[in-house]
Amino acid sequence: MRMDSAELTTEEVLKKDIPWETYLTTKLITGTGLQLLRRYDNKSESQRAALLDDDGPAYVGVFVNILRDISNEETIEYVLALMDEILSANPKRARLFHDSTLSGSDTYSPFLRWLWKGNWFIQEKTCKILSLIVSVCPKAQAGIFANGKTTNSKSIFTSTNDVLKGLVEWLCSQLKRPSHPQRAVPIAINCLSTLLRQPSVRASFVLEDGVELLLPFISPASTQQSIQLLYETCLCVWLLSYYKPDARLQHYDVAVDYLATTRVLPRLVEVVKGSTKEKVVRVIILTFRNMLSKGSFGAQMVDLGLPQIVHSLKAQSWSDEDLLEALNLLDEQLKDNIRRLSSFDIYKQQVLVGQPDWSPMHKDPGFWRDNITKFEDNDFQILRVLITILDTSNDPTALAVACFDLSQFIQYHQAGRIILSNLKAKERVMKLMNHENAEVTKSALLCAQRLFLGSKYASIMQS
Repeated sequence: MRMDSAELTTEEVLKKDIPWETYLTTKLITGTGLQLLRRYDNKSESQRAALLDDDGPAYVGVFVNILRDISNEETIEYVLALMDEILSANPKRARLFHDSTLSGSDTYSPFLRWLWKGNWFIQEKTCKILSLIVSVCPKAQAGIFANGKTTNSKSIFTSTNDVLKGLVEWLCSQLKRPSHPQRAVPIAINCLSTLLRQPSVRASFVLEDGVELLLPFISPASTQQSIQLLYETCLCVWLLSYYKPDARLQHYDVAVDYLATTRVLPRLVEVVKGSTKEKVVRVIILTFRNMLSKGSFGAQMVDLGLPQIVHSLKAQSWSDEDLLEALNLLDEQLKDNIRRLSSFDIYKQQVLVGQPDWSPMHKDPGFWRDNITKFEDNDFQILRVLITILDTSNDPTALAVACFDLSQFIQYHQAGRIILSNLKAKERVMKLMNHENAEVTKSALLCAQRLFLGSKYASIMQS
């Protein structure tokens, strides 16, 4: 009975005898290919290294042809195990796959085929190998793609961008529905931490809602395995923080704003507060430095108390000089940012992430008088988010603050009642008037009174 492919190891697979002569008879491999395989099979590591030094591209060609032409899974497992062993011993050998002698063949498509079709062993090895190969792909020069395709070619080749897109789709699918309960997520995160160095991968990943898929893995870790997964996940976010929107493609323009509305930053703050692992703290601090000047991250960082956390981290004993330098720089940048930020920037960020709380500005008449017209921006975006919070949040504080802020808008905006009525706020507020939390009930009651009676009479009833 065949061993479960999910539990196979490279060593076990390489002990198998593959009937290469049979494949020659059926013309699935060539005579030259058979000779190369016989010379390579069952040889020592040093002998194999010498063969690769002499004929590396030829061996790569044979391996890729087998992936393309042969459907037997045990043979595919064997060839992938060989390639994994070759690249694990020397990752620089990935450049062999881009040798000019292979320019007439489609190197990538056989890997993409097995990425979706094979068993777990095959998928895991294919993903690992393909990620390494494509990460060292030479940049296109003079209209020539590294995968043997010219811009004027009529032949159909799989472009590097097609490979990257296919890889991102597969990796995201593993984060959503892992094919292996223990190994799928770590391999997916590990490959992403390599691939996200490429701008086109960052774009594809954002479009696949990949950021949301990373969130569950940004949490405090204790075991060595979970710390490594956390570190590589944070590495992915750090690489995403270098993301630069492409003005030619409108849906990329909102990428940084999208990141700012996820729970990435609060989760990173939560991790860095309690982590003692220097490499984890370092990559998070470097991520904060990248994010600070983009979108509304600066306001969000201040709201999350990051200046105080950085001050506390600076007082700890770190051996990593890069970390100490990054902490000092971030501390100075946060101080400058606080001086520039308006109270409305901070308020807006609280609301957009769905976590308004009882900071002083909510009950400050000056804040509302000075900023009331800003609530009209982007078709009353902030009001719409506050109303959405009433529908979706389970946090009593967020619900109470949202109701209170809507009542404040009625009080300070001349057309407040009409605007909120048009936005269907009444129904949402009334549902909360009998909420189990007294604070929510009080704020909902005040908001309802102002919606029905107007701010003047509501204020008299409250006094």
